[in-house]
Amino acid sequence: MGYVADRWHKTRPEPGEPECGEHKGKVPSQAHGKGKRWQARYDGPDGKERTSLHRTLTEAEREIVKQEAAKLTGSWIDPKAGKIQVGTFALETWLPAQEIGRRTEIEYRGILERYLIPEWGTREMHSVKPSEAKTWQKLLVSKYELSGEYPAKVASKARSVFRLAVLDRVIAVTPFAGVPAPKYDPVAVDPPDLPEVLRLVEAAYHDRWRVMLDLASMTGLRSGELRGLVLDKVDFLNGALRVHQQLVYERGEGLYFADLKTGAGRRVIPLPQEAVDLLAAYVAKHRPPKAGPWKGLLFTMPGGEPVGESTADWALKSICRKARTVPRHWHELRHHYASVLIAGGENPRVVQERLGHKDVATTMRIYAHLWAEADSRTRDVLADARRKARGATMEGTDRKSSASGGRIPESKAPVRALTMVGA
Repeated sequence: MGYVADRWHKTRPEPGEPECGEHKGKVPSQAHGKGKRWQARYDGPDGKERTSLHRTLTEAEREIVKQEAAKLTGSWIDPKAGKIQVGTFALETWLPAQEIGRRTEIEYRGILERYLIPEWGTREMHSVKPSEAKTWQKLLVSKYELSGEYPAKVASKARSVFRLAVLDRVIAVTPFAGVPAPKYDPVAVDPPDLPEVLRLVEAAYHDRWRVMLDLASMTGLRSGELRGLVLDKVDFLNGALRVHQQLVYERGEGLYFADLKTGAGRRVIPLPQEAVDLLAAYVAKHRPPKAGPWKGLLFTMPGGEPVGESTADWALKSICRKARTVPRHWHELRHHYASVLIAGGENPRVVQERLGHKDVATTMRIYAHLWAEADSRTRDVLADARRKARGATMEGTDRKSSASGGRIPESKAPVRALTMVGA
């Protein structure tokens, strides 16, 4: 059990020491009249003593009761833990705790250093208020001019920092509690249709770009996944492609193979026979490296070096100009693949798995409008089919009526109509 100490007076005065002129029967200490008088002292769950200063004896006693009760209920939080600065906790505790690859860690650090630390970096964790959290989220748009899904993406990292602080018993409650997260506002994708994709393939000025374009449209691979594709991950016999890595670039490191961001990214994509034949012909003509760091890499530049992202982007822009289409990015071929699956009637879960999204909500958020278009086409197909059926029924009725003098026996008419609709 804790106890209260009187900082202004000595507990064991020496004989003959002068009495306090302000408090009878007390001997003043060196701290007399400086700061708050009463000190609450108690042991934390770890056995270490904690202290806090208070203006009155009653306040100090209440603090001890509060802390002892918190220990009993398991809700105790070290009052000094929340004094750690937001920037320190974010970079030294939260970031290392994330189960992410090196490239993603660099991305997350960049988000923290650009948007969170400039605003709250030197603030103590416990000092951030919900009103300030709400205002900070608005700054992402008004000050930092983020748009689309980026405000929500950036805010999710800050909210995660404070959630971990709650779990680590640094603070009792996150300042984002009760503050709605920014809504995702992705720009509706407008993927190229198949005729446009075929024009791009036709306009490609090298086998490398032609096959990469065609394969991207038939698999939905991300640029890094496509450029990092190796021969032993293509199952020519069963028509399947195993996605397990990506080619990335890092300043100071150059290009290298890296794990995918999420486990969902590791997936198997069924290949149509056209894609199998396309790859087989390309490999027969352009042999992948048999040794070295890029062993088995399908798409390389002259000399066996991998294709960099900027090089691939430049090539696609040149092809778009030659094909006289709107400028496109490699990711739009991924959207094309998704649109083909959706138009073909694939359900969201299948599309999610093919694209390697971590959850179906991500898939729906990006492609919801394409499903809406598919639903609309389904209604049109059904309506058109029923119109044709009714037209055929009426035509048959007219012929039957003419043959029988304008009258169809009542017992036969319903059977005739049902037969025509069923056909």
